[in-house]
Amino acid sequence: MNSVLQDLIKLLDLEALEDNLFRGASRDIGGKSVFGGQVIGQALVAAGRTVTDCAPHSLHAYFLRPGDMEAPIVYEVDRVRDGRSFTTRRVQAIQHGHPILSMIASFQKPEDGLEHQLPMPPVPMPEALPSLESLQEGWLQREAERRGGMPERLRAAFMRGLPIQFKPVVPWNPFEPDVRAPAQQIWFRAADALPDDPMLHRCVLAYASDFNLLATAMLPHGRSWFSPDMVVASIDHALWFHRELRVDDWLLYSMDAPSAQSARGLSRGSIYDRHGRLVASVAQESLMRRINGPKPGG
Repeated sequence: MNSVLQDLIKLLDLEALEDNLFRGASRDIGGKSVFGGQVIGQALVAAGRTVTDCAPHSLHAYFLRPGDMEAPIVYEVDRVRDGRSFTTRRVQAIQHGHPILSMIASFQKPEDGLEHQLPMPPVPMPEALPSLESLQEGWLQREAERRGGMPERLRAAFMRGLPIQFKPVVPWNPFEPDVRAPAQQIWFRAADALPDDPMLHRCVLAYASDFNLLATAMLPHGRSWFSPDMVVASIDHALWFHRELRVDDWLLYSMDAPSAQSARGLSRGSIYDRHGRLVASVAQESLMRRINGPKPGG
C-alpha cells in the first residue's frame, strides 16, 4: 500500500484510553496547524467506536482552535442518544486542556425509503485529465523562475505527498490565482486500494472532504491560501453520507460558493462516484480575512 495512505490509516486507528476516551496523533501536510480534515476523520472514528449496527449519515463540526501538530489529540465521546433507528454522539477533540473541535455525529440503522438525486454535472472522466502532482511541478518551476528561487520549506509543503490523489477538471494555479466564477470540479480518490471496511471509507472521505472548499470561495476574488494579504481557516464543516461508497475509486467533488461576506465564505459540495451516484454532500464556512482590511469591530 502507498506509504502515505498507510500512515493515514494508522492515524485513524485511535488508541483507546478508557470508555468513550481515545487518543490520536497528527501529521504535518504543509499548513501552520493540524489539517481540519484529519480532526474530523478522527472524531468520526471515535464516535463510531461507541456505536454498533449503525452507519454514520451526517456530522456537523466546529473548529474552535488551531491544532498543535506536535501534541496528541484526545477525543472525548458523549453518548447523547441510542434510539431504535438513530444514534447520536457528541465528540470533543481536546489539546492542552481546551477543545479544538466540537462535533455532533448521527448514525442510522439500514433502512429503505424514497430515493432521488440531482444528476452529476457533465465533466471529463478522470482518466482524461492530468494529475494535480504533474500540474504542481510546472507551477512550482514557474514560480521559482519568477522569484529567482523558492524557499525550501514552501517547496516541500507544496510538493508533499498526500494520501489523496486529485485531478482538477479546470486547473487553478494558487501561485497565480485568476478571477473565476465561484465553482469548480475536482476528481479525487485514495492513493491506493483500501480494505473492504465501509466505516473506513467514510472516515477517509470525511478527511478528504476538507480539501478545496475554501479555495472555491476565493476564486472570484483572485486569491489563494498563498496570498500574503489573506488569513484563511475553516470555521465549521457539515457532511452528509447518502449512499455506500468506495473512496479508493475516483469520486467527483462538484463545489460552489454562493456567498462571501463579513470575512467569511460559504462553500458547498456534492460528491458523486464515477457512475453518477450522489454519495455525499458537504457544506463549510471559512474565514477569509484580508490582513490590510477592516479590523473586527472596526
